[in-house]
Amino acid sequence: MATAREIKSRMKSVSSIGKITKAMKMVAAARMRRAQERAAASRPYALKIKEVLSSVVSDPSLLGDLQAKAHPLLQKREVKKVGFLVISSDKGLAGAYSSNVLKRAVAEISATEGEAVIIASGRTARDFFQRRGYKVISEHLGFSDKPSYEDAQELAKVAVARFAAEEIDQLYVVYTIFKTALSQIPTCEQILPVEPPAREEGKAEAAFIFEPSEDEALKVLAPRYLETVIYAALVQAAASELGARMTAMTSATDNAGKLGQKLLVGYNKARQAGITRELTEICGGVEALKQAQN
Repeated sequence: MATAREIKSRMKSVSSIGKITKAMKMVAAARMRRAQERAAASRPYALKIKEVLSSVVSDPSLLGDLQAKAHPLLQKREVKKVGFLVISSDKGLAGAYSSNVLKRAVAEISATEGEAVIIASGRTARDFFQRRGYKVISEHLGFSDKPSYEDAQELAKVAVARFAAEEIDQLYVVYTIFKTALSQIPTCEQILPVEPPAREEGKAEAAFIFEPSEDEALKVLAPRYLETVIYAALVQAAASELGARMTAMTSATDNAGKLGQKLLVGYNKARQAGITRELTEICGGVEALKQAQN
């Protein structure tokens, strides 16, 4: 049985850990709210650019006249290499967040017939796939819980370059959709080649006038649409990571408190046992002195 001093030392350690996890929970909660706000703020822009892109490519004759060199992101070809942009966390202490998205990525890769290559966003994704022998062609670290639009542009630039060079024939993004702090859903979406979003039946479509032409507008819209999709995925993943971390740290803080209470009970028992032992020894010593005097 541990001594009172050992238990007291452990109580101090548990208390310190509880303070750290509580601070991390509060930081994650504040950042999660900001990530949710960014996601909500970017949604109107994402919806409008989808609507405009859908309007541009709604004419089949326009798509048929497009030149492959002028619009490489719209060109479909035989799928030999499939790329996966996997968005995970740079740090741990987020519960099962990273493991869930990596499991989804592995499942999608296993179902792919062509050769799979990885664009890793986040340290855990890079390390996971490198250790297992997957081909990681690009890695992007340091912004998993605070992504910016510039980060999305950098990822889109890499994706466009690899796709235009025919190093990949399709590109999927694997990330986590944020529902609540307790619920995050790993998902996989195709982002290259760029395809127009499906039109909603019964919904009136706005008419757009393009200057100088739809062809010229499409050269700008397709890359911008790709950046928007990647940014939306990054923001959703950031909110999911922070929500998972907040939940994990809340659980850790609660467990630290419960463990501290158990240790306090054990400490009191050990201290009482020590006092009882000392009293017994004193009584025994007194009795021995009396017998010696007699």
